[in-house]
Amino acid sequence: MTDGASLTTARITAAVARLFLDHGKACIREFTVRTGRRADLMMLGPNREITIIEVKSSRQDFTSDRKWHEYIEWADRFYFAVAEDFPRDILPGPDICGIIITDGFDCHFVQQAPVSKLAGARRTHLVTRLAHVAMRRIEWAAQDDPDNAMADDRAED
Repeated sequence: MTDGASLTTARITAAVARLFLDHGKACIREFTVRTGRRADLMMLGPNREITIIEVKSSRQDFTSDRKWHEYIEWADRFYFAVAEDFPRDILPGPDICGIIITDGFDCHFVQQAPVSKLAGARRTHLVTRLAHVAMRRIEWAAQDDPDNAMADDRAED
């Protein structure tokens, strides 16, 4: 295969979101951190651990991105998510990020992300903003389709 866009960003994003949901984490797409940068996916685990996923659909998408470094300081873990035919040799090493590959359905961790624990104040800020943004999105969806707005929130407490 080529290093072109074999899967769309949307398809990679959906597959990775399902992976994390299946592992008991909450996720939100297109979340803006305080710097104004918008992460493709942000995950919140049951112990308030935060993971940011940057989705890359092609070599060009990765090489033209100069902002991904800024996300690392906003998460406990940082990953790139790419199609299985993406040229992984251009991605940073395991001391910087993790790598998740997908065929658009199944996902595999091929490089675990290093852990860099967030400071307590930053974690509190992020968790509060995540809740605020997620609640607003849910309510806006309910305004658009009130009959189908109730989500199944069987999250474990």
